Amino acid sequence: MKKRLMFVITMVMVFALLAACSSGGSNSEQSASNGSSAEGTGKKMKIALVLPEEIGVNQFFVQMDEGFQKAGKEFGVETKTIQSSDPTAFEQNMRATVAEDYDLIITATFQAEDVLKQVAEENPDKSFAIIDTSVDLPNVRSVGFREYEASYLLGAAAGLATKTNVVGMVAAQDVPLLKKYSEGFKEGLASVNPKAKFLIGYVGSFNDPAKAKELALVQYGQGADFVAGASATSDLGVFEAAKEKNLYTSGQDTDRTVEDPDHVVLSQLKGTDAVAYETVKDFVDGNFKFGSTAYGLKEKGVGLTFVTTDSTSKLSPFIGEDVITKVKKISDDIIAGKIVVKDPLAQK
Repeated sequence: MKKRLMFVITMVMVFALLAACSSGGSNSEQSASNGSSAEGTGKKMKIALVLPEEIGVNQFFVQMDEGFQKAGKEFGVETKTIQSSDPTAFEQNMRATVAEDYDLIITATFQAEDVLKQVAEENPDKSFAIIDTSVDLPNVRSVGFREYEASYLLGAAAGLATKTNVVGMVAAQDVPLLKKYSEGFKEGLASVNPKAKFLIGYVGSFNDPAKAKELALVQYGQGADFVAGASATSDLGVFEAAKEKNLYTSGQDTDRTVEDPDHVVLSQLKGTDAVAYETVKDFVDGNFKFGSTAYGLKEKGVGLTFVTTDSTSKLSPFIGEDVITKVKKISDDIIAGKIVVKDPLAQK
């Protein structure tokens, strides 16, 4: 009798132990599936933004980093922004993020192309993305912009607003990428004012406000009453020239009219923050695809202040509501496909 009782007690304890073990295993699996993890390993995703230069006051990089950091917080991803002082440091930073096993490495601009090509080819199992240019590799997602659509709007606005029939542009460099600004501008200008004269000067750098100011003053001296800035940080010099001559200019990437609405009367917009945000989001959601994509007016990737996007600044009388109304119609026609703006970089 005692032996039978001891056997029953033993079996009850065994079944209880088995039940406890089964319950513990179930909780562990559920815990591992919570949150954004790298390839289902349970580890937090790590995404790096490696920039080919220092952010400084370059609005292009400032807003890109803002969108990147915002996505990291919203999607529970570990993010790190790495700035580079020169090309050598940039390559070292790219290789360091590979060695540190980041799940996705994002970079930007044509300055990053050569290094990215080399690093991505050497690491075919790693995922990369590049913003504002294209790298044709199977493990790279290239995200570009149809800047020429917004440039077309800017050129049209300048052509409608000019009183001297002379307008200009100060661009950073005479390189193919910046043709998307100058050629789109010229096309928009000619579409509304074929008699207008277009002047252009090249700074030779993205960060030389003094040279940009000199070029802008030359164009104002040749009769221009509007000179578009297309030279990144160098645009600060164009703004100074416009204020000095009490004439008009425009900025790039973000709403620069807030800095001096009496002279910086328009801004061509580029949503680098939205693109950086969407790149992280797609990667976290499993919708990330390699290859090339581009954002234009239709996707709200580019635009023009007062036309596609409201501004906190007052509208300059030089531009006026009548010009804005006409340019809004042009924007709608581009989005609807009634006006097709040529891609200056497309193969003929």
